[in-house]
Amino acid sequence: MRALNYLECEGPLQRSGWGTAAAQQRKALADTDIDIVTSPWRGDVPATVRSLAAGDDAFREFDLAHCNAPGPGSLAVARHARKNGIPLVLHAHMTAEDFGESFRFSSEVAPLLRRYLRWFYSQADLLLCPSQYTKELLEDYPVEAPIETITNGIDRDSLAGHEALRETYRGRYDLDGMVVFALGSVFERKGLTDFCRLAEATDYDFAWFGTYDTGPHASPVVKKWTDNPPENLTFTGWVEDKRGAFGAGDVFCFPTKVENQGIVVLEAMACGKTVVISDIPVFEEFFTHGEDCLKCSSRVEFRRALDRLADDPDLRERLGANARETAAEHSLERVGDELSHIYREVTTA
Repeated sequence: MRALNYLECEGPLQRSGWGTAAAQQRKALADTDIDIVTSPWRGDVPATVRSLAAGDDAFREFDLAHCNAPGPGSLAVARHARKNGIPLVLHAHMTAEDFGESFRFSSEVAPLLRRYLRWFYSQADLLLCPSQYTKELLEDYPVEAPIETITNGIDRDSLAGHEALRETYRGRYDLDGMVVFALGSVFERKGLTDFCRLAEATDYDFAWFGTYDTGPHASPVVKKWTDNPPENLTFTGWVEDKRGAFGAGDVFCFPTKVENQGIVVLEAMACGKTVVISDIPVFEEFFTHGEDCLKCSSRVEFRRALDRLADDPDLRERLGANARETAAEHSLERVGDELSHIYREVTTA
């Protein structure tokens, strides 16, 4: 079988959760007998435009199309698939709920986005999403396509050697003691204000490793905190190696409001880090309070959890060891097995 595994705008999205998920799908499928192509087009953009202008088919040949984004390129693939009887798998990495509080006006746009996503996702022969929580959201839209869940997985090989970067990244950002950290793009939806308020209320060193917008589309809340952070909080901006964040940090603090799974939580767990996360429905599916993480429902609870961890290194070690075991349940071997099975089911339906 030749399958298209497509992520449009792959360059800009490379460091995003979507980019990570798509890369992990492809790596997982590399050990199967499925032949993967990553672009639907016969040539580069100019060649594709020339083909279209000449009335030629601009699409490569593939037996199944799997699209990881809901943009115009994926829409073109969906129409091509429908026209030619090619099975279409769409992947719901985005919902209207997790789009809010990301960029300027994103919350205002979210209701319109929900209508578009309902229409777009309904074109699939099968819609994939990473959690039962997300599946129930999409069913409530309602999306008129069958929906299955599949973990985004975790690429443990990409994290190997993070310990060796500890001193380098701590020294670079002047971090000391029990370092409380986050990783990923800086959004209010990911709990930015709570993260900053926790830094203000404690003496621990805090660091958020990840990019943040400064242009006109940037959220006012993001601009406020990144322009004037608490003295003990460092916004690093882009880092060339995410392993440095996991090396430098000790407690991964993630007071996020909405997630579809949380790849970065799994990455922190795979590194044996203690994680303190929001007590939200999606995390109930994957993580257990007091066993592989601590869950908190308020800023007060987050602060108590951090103080408890600072006073009890043994607890940090136990939670971190259990977290490694949890992350191992989301291996790429599992993703490859499940995804290849899904591809075969869809093409023989």
